[in-house]
This record gives sequence, C-alpha cells and structure tokens, in this order.
Amino acid sequence: MKLKLAAVALAAVFSVSAQAQTEIQWWHSMTGGLNEWVNDLAKDFNASQKEYKVVPTFKGNYDESMTTAMAAFRAGNAPHILQVFEVGTATMMAAKGAIKPVGEVMKQAGASFDPKAYVPAVSGYYTAPNGEMMSFPFNSSTTIFYYNKDAFKAAGLDPNQAPTTWPEVTLAAAKLKASGHKCPYTTSWMSWVHLESFSTWHNTLFATQNNGFGGTSSRLAFNSPLHLRHFENLANMSKQGLFVYKGRASVAVPSFVSGECAMFTGSSGSYADVSKGAKFAYGLAPLPYYPDVTGAPQNTVIGGASLWVMAGKKPAEYKGVAEFFKYLSSAEIQSASHKRTGYLPITMAAYQLTEKSGFYKEKPGTDVAVTQMIRKTTDKSRGIRLGNFVQIRTIMDEETEAIWAGKKEPKEALEAAMKRGNEQLERFEKANK
Repeated sequence: MKLKLAAVALAAVFSVSAQAQTEIQWWHSMTGGLNEWVNDLAKDFNASQKEYKVVPTFKGNYDESMTTAMAAFRAGNAPHILQVFEVGTATMMAAKGAIKPVGEVMKQAGASFDPKAYVPAVSGYYTAPNGEMMSFPFNSSTTIFYYNKDAFKAAGLDPNQAPTTWPEVTLAAAKLKASGHKCPYTTSWMSWVHLESFSTWHNTLFATQNNGFGGTSSRLAFNSPLHLRHFENLANMSKQGLFVYKGRASVAVPSFVSGECAMFTGSSGSYADVSKGAKFAYGLAPLPYYPDVTGAPQNTVIGGASLWVMAGKKPAEYKGVAEFFKYLSSAEIQSASHKRTGYLPITMAAYQLTEKSGFYKEKPGTDVAVTQMIRKTTDKSRGIRLGNFVQIRTIMDEETEAIWAGKKEPKEALEAAMKRGNEQLERFEKANK
C-alpha cells in the first residue's frame, strides 16, 4: 500500500513538472527537407533546457499561414511565433496591435540581443525607420543559379563553368535542347527572381520611393527598357522550348532535382532539396546578368522569411520566445543550419565560423548566396518592402503566365501588372495614412 501511495505521489510530481513547462506555439511553412530542419531545431532546443517547449506546426504555404494566423489572432488563439515571408513584411509592420516587435520582446525578457551582430542586408530589411528590429531573421535566402553538370558535359558545355550572363544562358539552353533536353531552363518564384532580384542585381528600381523603403506612396516601376528586354528574351526562349515554365512559387524545384530541367534559378534555400535528392553532379552559381548594363551585377534581394511574435501573450511565454531566439542566434546553430539548408547565416559570426570550418572549399558554390548579399548596397538595391506585396506577386504571376501561354506580349503583360499592382499600393497607402 505504501509503495502504491509513493508511486501515485511520484506521478503527481511528474505531472506538475510537465504542466509547469511553458509551451511556445510556432507556425511555419516549411516542407520536405526544410520541415525536418524546423522540427530538429525545436527538438534540440527543447532538449537543451526544461522550462520551455517549442511546438512547430506546418500551416500551409506562406500565403495560407499568414492569413490563418491573422484570423487566429482575431479569434484570440494566435501562435506565439509566426513565420512570414519577406513580402509580408510591410503588411505585418502595419498590423498594429497584432504583433510585438522582436527588439521589445528580447529587451523585456532581459535576453542579450545586438542587431549589429546580424548580416546588415538581413537585419536592415526587418528594421523599422526608428531603428527597432520588428521581426527575427530566420530563413533568409536569395536567388541563385543551379545547373546540372552531367547534362552540361553531355551537351558539350564546360561542366565547371556556369553561364554568367543571360545571353550565355540562352546559348547553353540551345545546346542542351540539341542534346535532347526537353527542359533546358526553368525557374521558381517568377517575380522574385526575374523582376525583384533582377532589378537590384542590375541596380535598377523595381518601385519608386527606393522600392518602398521611403514610404507608402511608392509605385511600381518595372516598365523600363531593361525589364522589357529581359521578358522579351524569356518569351522568345519559351517559344523555342529553351525555357519551360513549371508553375508558381517553388513548384519548379522538383523538376531540377529529378534531372528533368538542366538549369534552374530559385532560392538558395532549395539547396536542402537539391543536395538531398539530386542523383547528378550539380553546380551553384551567381544569378546571370546583362553585361552591358552599367552597375551590374550589384546585389540580389533578401528572400525567405522571418519570425514574427504575435501580441497578447503572457510575460512567461515571451521569455520562452526570447530564449528560443537566443538559441537560434548562436553561431554554432546558425552555421549548422546554413550548411544544411543553403539559407544565409544570419550573423557575421556564423558566416566566419562556416568559412573557418572549410565548408565553402569542400562544397564549392555554397558561399554564392552570402557573397551576393554582402556586397555594398545602394538605395536602389537595399531590398523591396511594399504593402499588399502578396497580392502584387499574385498579379505578376497571372500576367507573366499570359506571356508563356502566348496570350499577351511582354509589354502588354508588364503594363497590366503595373496597373493592377499600383491599385494594390494605392489601397495600402489609403489604409495606412
């Protein structure tokens, strides 16, 4: 009987202990190998201490998770942490009352937090005009070029030399097609790669007011001769079967990983899937550019996402969030994540640690994303931060898809995208005056 009572008492102690652990709900949009990475980060943090338990939950793609979280906030059951892609930044900043700035969270929790420790191109994007960091940089990426070395060799191309310019991409695509490739080149994230990063890479404005950093009165500006020239070239490549459009967002990634498409432009974060699934030798290289454009190449823009802290939670829960962010910021964790996923190391210490480890020499090309982002930025290339950007990207997908379908000429499609996109910017400006 005494033993039974002791067992009951012990069970009660463990029950209280378990209940005392503060849960931190983390909603994210990572799939495949990146979903495994997110789960491992939470698992390792949970094992490192006993006070908090981070619970990661996949909530659909970036558009879906952002919409779901805002609805959940209004209903009073939002997560503590929400992963939001970079195009949602201006919208989140304007969502007063729904979010708690990360700088404030860290300060109130007494956690060490130095914004200057982060890669400037990363931290600057998520910082408000008053200098306060609004969200925590997490899976920061940029656009890079991937190519199938085996396919290059079979086509008579140099497998150790990626095309550096768009004319070279076209020539390589023609040789790949001649050798039997039905998909010489494809891309993911049409707007991010071919309009947003394309603009900053060529030191050309995508939108007025320094791409939105100067205020909410910004308007789209991608009707320049350079933008039109690029889309006319892509349209010609599409007609000749040199460029094959596979779909929106990251739909095209498996087409490269499987070997179906020989060249691919997309997120450096796709490295996680490429390194895990590709059964061929592959190379990573900088985004191509037009060599006759003055100032090119400059730097590409930030992509990926950051972690936003939702408002209305208890102080103890915010302390748990701060501890988790502190854990994620460590050079060791950042370096390991960078090596595993292809996302940027968000702190300079993590970059230096990775370089010191010899990883960039062992895996040529894995430093491409970093070097593209740490170049000196200009007012035209700092990044793009616009309101209603999610809706604008959808518009740009719709209009450019009309080009590949042969329904619209590039000039007509770009002008329609600008007109419709500017209507979204006008709405955002009126709503946030």
